[in-house]
Amino acid sequence: KNAKITCVDPNRGMISEGKQKLSNFKNIQWVISPAEKLPFADNTFDFYTISFGLRNTKNLNKALSEAYRVLKPGGRLMILEFSSVNNDLISWIYDKYSFNIIPKLGEFVSNDRESYQYLVESIRKFPNQEKFSEMIIHEGFRKVKYRDLTFGIAALHSAWKF
Repeated sequence: KNAKITCVDPNRGMISEGKQKLSNFKNIQWVISPAEKLPFADNTFDFYTISFGLRNTKNLNKALSEAYRVLKPGGRLMILEFSSVNNDLISWIYDKYSFNIIPKLGEFVSNDRESYQYLVESIRKFPNQEKFSEMIIHEGFRKVKYRDLTFGIAALHSAWKF
């Protein structure tokens, strides 16, 4: 049986890019919607995955609540997001790189320093791994775990709806 995949993004341009890049796949439904107000019935999906997108939501708790709502009982949540570095030396190096190099690279490559400055700032505002795990638990998920990637520059969070 072929898997049915639903890709959701609030940005029409991102949906267009995705459609173009994945045009060979006929089992994908494309939906323009914010994560905080998904246009799907309760208990619809077996999996809910999001990568580097939750920190851009207007209401993180509402986005997690919606993820819980649309997952079927027994469904799995997987979130890949920038996180908090867990090594003092690497954290110091990463901060210097993030605030001094990334915005300049963005300006040089795409003439858009502001978007890259926002990227760096949004990463720092996002809850650390423990706090984010608590938020996931608060929304009703169980067996909440995370795994740091590259010293915590990113973390993979997983949870289940029972």
